[in-house]
Order: sequence, then C-alpha cells, then structure tokens
Amino acid sequence: MHKQHKAGVFWCSSSEMKSPWKILMATPLFFLLTLHTLASPAYDHQRGTRRSNGQVCIGCVLVVSVIEQLAQVHNSTVQTSMERLCSYLPEKLFLKTTCYLVVGIFGPDIIKLLRADVNADVVCHTLEFCKQDPGQPLCHLYPLPKETWKSTLEKARQIVKKSPTLTYSRSGSDICSLPFLAKICQRIKSAIQNSLPFKDVDSDKYSVFPTLRGSHWRGRDCNDSNKMAYPGRRPDNWDTHQDSNCNGIWGVDPKDGIPYEKKFCEGSQPRGIILLGDSAGAHFHIPPDWITASQMSLKSFFSLPTALTNELDWPQLSGATGFLDSTSGVEENSIYLRLRKRNHCNHRDYQNISRNGASSQSLESFIESLSRNQLLDQPAIVIYAMIGNDVCKRKIDPVPDMTTPEKLHSKVMQTLQYLDSHLPNGSHVILYGLPDGTFLWDNLHSRYHPLGQLNKDVTYAHFYSFLNCLQVSPCHGWMSSNKTLRTLTSERAEQLSNTLKKIATSQKFTNFNLFYMDFDFQEIMEEWQRSGGQPWQLIEPVDGFHPSEVALQLLADRFWKKVQLQWPQVLGKENPFNPQIEQVFGDQGGH
Repeated sequence: MHKQHKAGVFWCSSSEMKSPWKILMATPLFFLLTLHTLASPAYDHQRGTRRSNGQVCIGCVLVVSVIEQLAQVHNSTVQTSMERLCSYLPEKLFLKTTCYLVVGIFGPDIIKLLRADVNADVVCHTLEFCKQDPGQPLCHLYPLPKETWKSTLEKARQIVKKSPTLTYSRSGSDICSLPFLAKICQRIKSAIQNSLPFKDVDSDKYSVFPTLRGSHWRGRDCNDSNKMAYPGRRPDNWDTHQDSNCNGIWGVDPKDGIPYEKKFCEGSQPRGIILLGDSAGAHFHIPPDWITASQMSLKSFFSLPTALTNELDWPQLSGATGFLDSTSGVEENSIYLRLRKRNHCNHRDYQNISRNGASSQSLESFIESLSRNQLLDQPAIVIYAMIGNDVCKRKIDPVPDMTTPEKLHSKVMQTLQYLDSHLPNGSHVILYGLPDGTFLWDNLHSRYHPLGQLNKDVTYAHFYSFLNCLQVSPCHGWMSSNKTLRTLTSERAEQLSNTLKKIATSQKFTNFNLFYMDFDFQEIMEEWQRSGGQPWQLIEPVDGFHPSEVALQLLADRFWKKVQLQWPQVLGKENPFNPQIEQVFGDQGGH
C-alpha cells in the first residue's frame, strides 16, 4: 500500500501537487465523473461552474458511498475497504496507482468522518467537494441527519479542521492536469471532439484499433496503409488481388477463374448501416457492479479501461451497429448483424456516428465524421435517431431551452441536404421520432437505486432529485417528481416527432428515399411484459435514464420487422450465396 502511494507521488512535481486535488477525490472512480462530463446530454452546450461543481460532488458522494458500503458488506474497517476498492481497479490508465495515491491523501479524513457515523453527503460537504451556494437549496442524496444539517456539518468540520486536504479540495484544477493522465485525457478529448478514430494511419476514417472511435464504432479497416481500402466501398476490380472493401471476400475461384466478389456479391445489392445518434444510440452504460458494493469483485472493473476510452459507451453492443454477442441474454440481434446475415457481402459495413449529448442542433459539429463516397461506395441505410436531447435539459426550468419545432425543422433539413450530397444513389434515410419519457418516473421512482439497495435508503426519486438539485440531470423534464413538467416535456417531444413525420412525408431527395418511424417504447414495454419481463429492466439501472441493452435489442427487432413489412426495399434482398461465402471465407475475418 505505502509503496504504491509513493509511486503515485513520484510523478507529481511540486507545482503540480498544488492543483489537481479538486477532482482527485473522485479519481479512483474517474468514470463516475466521466458519466457527467462526457456522457450527459448537452455536453457541448451547458458548461458552467455550477455544473462542474455538481459533477465533482456526485463523484465524491458515489465514491464515499461505495467505500462505506464495502466496509459494511465485508464487515471491515474503512481503511481496508478503501484498499479493497483500489485492489479491484485495473493497472491500465494508471487507475490502480491513482487510487492508492488518493487514498493516501484523503483516506485519513474519510476514516475519521465515517467513524463519527456521518453519511457520504456530510463527508463530501465537509471536505468541500459539495458546496451549498448562498441562496441555493441543499443538495443531498441520503436522508438528512436527525440533528440539524448546520450542527452536523459544524461537528464534522471540527473533526478535520486542521487537515491539509482541505486546501487540496479548494484548489480549482481537474484530473487531466495530473501528468500521467494528461496524455490519455488528450487522446480521449480529441477522439470525442472529432468523433473520428484516434488511430487511423491512412486517414480513411477507419481503424484497426477498437476504442477511441475505432472499430467498436465503425467497421474494422483491413488495410490501414491504403486509404482506398475500407468497409463499404464497391470492390476495386472485383477484389481479384486484395480485399478493397474489408468484407473478407476476395481472390479468384481456381475452378472457373471468376473472382469470388463477382460470383457471390454482384447484383446482391450490398448496403451499409449508419446511425446518426446520441448516447442512447451509442449505448451509454455504467455496469451496476461498478457502484454496488455487494456485487463488486476483481472481475467488476475488467471492462473499465475499454469503457473509458469509449466515452462510457458500448457501441459494439448497441441496437443499431452492435456486432458482439449480446450480454443481456436476449436472442435478438442488432440491425447491422441482421443485415449481415441477410447478405454476407455487407460484412463490416457499419458506422455508429453517435455522440453523448447530441441533438438535432449539435449534429452539424460532427456529421462530417460520416464516411461515404458517392462515386466509390455502396448505398447506405441511415437512421437519424436524436431521441432525447432536444427536450432533455438540465436547468431548474428546462422548458425555455427545449428545441422548438421550427428550429428542429431547419436543422433536420440541413442534415438531410448534407446527406443528399454525400450518400450514394439508392440510399435510404429513416427519421426516428422521440419517445414519451414519462415511463422513467412511472416505473422507477419508488424502486431502490443501486446505491440504495443495501440499506434501503435511496430510491430513484431521491437520486433524480439530487441530480436536479445539482443541475446535472441528463433529463430534468422527465426525471422529475413534477408531473406538470413531465407532461410538458412529453408534449414537446410529440410536437418534434410530428415535425419529423411531416418532413418525411413532404420532402423528396435525389439520392435517398425518406421514411419516418415512431419511437414506441410503450409497445416494446408491453411486448417485454408479455414475455415475463419487468418494465424497469428496460432502463439503465445506474443513470435511471438510458435504454438498457435489452431495450435496444427489442427496439432493433421492432425496427427490422416494421421495415421488412412496410418498406422491404430498404433492406435489399437475401443473398442466395451466403452458405458458399461461409464455406470459402468462414467468418470473413471477423470484426
């Protein structure tokens, strides 16, 4: 323990020692801050000190809660529980080292405070990671102490009044100023800002590296030193000598001298799938065992480095472009896997152009990361699914910030014109409506949040209210006890859906057909209940907002069935040569 702590300090020069402590408290669970900095709606648009203070506060309360609950579950001391938490974290991205460093700095104060039997809210207010601004309400996750808040806080401050750590928490820097995290922060930042692969030698927008916007987000490049070889292009000279479209089908059949690509794919109408979406489309997900002490083990954080370098998104398991076997136990497959099954020539032709916090208004800032060449590439099915952030805002009064139907109309038309000038002829675009998010409150408010399950003390109603108070809620309008506000939010969502429907029925474009589809969560929920499921299982348990993996798979299933029934031309025909492709090329090089 001591050795690890020293190793951490070794990297910090004296000038750096002064600054990074404000967020260091939350560093052992760096991702819990990333939850709000990277992953919340309006990531780009609603920066502000109140919000960044809110994220620091949440980070602190989550971490202290986990420490406290680990001690309770294992009947151990707080010191042992902090060391246990650090031991669970992986070495990658310096997560374990940083954790031990933080425990060395803040551990003694946390031990003293928890020994005095105060909760995580009190600890974080005492250490000044949470602050109650003058004239602002007191934000707390747990029930208030029996004594008055003022006297409880005063007593707690007496316990740590001579502590040097308070000067750390008062200073104003962030985690990325730590020298050993600066580089990875920069990488993540640039990948997020550009929505383009960090590692892309030939600059064709495809990568051999999975995370940082690589092949988890778009088909894996099969030749990263040749910018004319990438998923989704029409084969170059029938791929006689090399695989130019990365679908794993190339070379010549020795029996008759015909190129395999010509034999198996010509006339099969290959096409790719492209999602323009937000955090739901990217499949934002925080595994519950990351914050549930009773489930936490060495295995829990195995996926943490991958998740962090994917912005806490799991596009490789998403409903639109997922290609890995589902972890949810549901049989359904993603839209991409169904397209691939229908025609193996579509192998690897997927792009998940989604960004946490994206809306109709911000799509223009990253739509250029879409890769399609009108002359060289196959047509594509584009799904436009900005399903929440046009109505989901974090302010105390979110209504004035919601996108109006007029603004939506203008931006969507701009997007469609961009697509018409970039998509190959014969493409299809499907506009997805917005859901009625009242099901969030209706199905979750009285259930216990993962942090409240052990002691039955935090429901989703408490959790939502805490996020709203700090102004960091991903969707104040729907995650609120105020029924009028929930109804207003749904009314605006319906107006925006109607606007999309009007566009789809009245506008014509040169290079694609345009369709509209309702986002009918109610239908999904009823179907899930018929099969014995519970509605709450369709919502991400940690954030209480995003659709879960099960929900995304069911939505993909509904999408596929509806398109097959109403617009079968969108999907292309089934390829009769699929069995031969499997026979000759196996898994076509995998993903």
